[in-house]
Amino acid sequence: MAARGPYAKGKAKRAEILDVALEVIAREGYSGATVKQLADAVGLSQNGLLHYFGSKDALFTEILRHRDRLAAADVDSQNDDLSNITDRLLEAVELESSAPGLAQLALRLTGEATEPDHIAHDYFRERYDVIRSVLHDTIVTLRDEGKVSADVDPTVVAALVFAAWDGLRTQWMYDKTLDIRAHLTYLLRSLGIA
Repeated sequence: MAARGPYAKGKAKRAEILDVALEVIAREGYSGATVKQLADAVGLSQNGLLHYFGSKDALFTEILRHRDRLAAADVDSQNDDLSNITDRLLEAVELESSAPGLAQLALRLTGEATEPDHIAHDYFRERYDVIRSVLHDTIVTLRDEGKVSADVDPTVVAALVFAAWDGLRTQWMYDKTLDIRAHLTYLLRSLGIA
């Protein structure tokens, strides 16, 4: 049964806020997307906007969570071959690189959320766990199919690939000529995965 009344309206407004926030941050960058700008874009006061999330950090965490859901759906809908780790990973990198403001937001919150009591701490811990787990399982599948060397340690390689992605993304924020896709492709080939 579909939700009705104030609860449904609240969920719909929250979804609208997240969609609009993604657009504003992608267009204006993280620094240019203030709570006031986001509130104005959805026709709310700043307090009205934060009412839906509780705090600025909670809002920005939900924006990233929403971006992840959309990116996962986009990558999944474009590629049914779960064993093609290279293409799937590189598609995700390209999606992220197409919106530098969202990458800035993610990097800013990643650093701040290392504090265990930060509202985004669990989000990032879970995100790292999920991505490493998907990479791990894919490498195991490729190894079992004989497409990856039997001596490849999927746990270590998954952590290294994601660490490279994170590090390259940070470097790219300082130098947009850095080709994250080419560097990750090189790493995957060096590890015998691509």
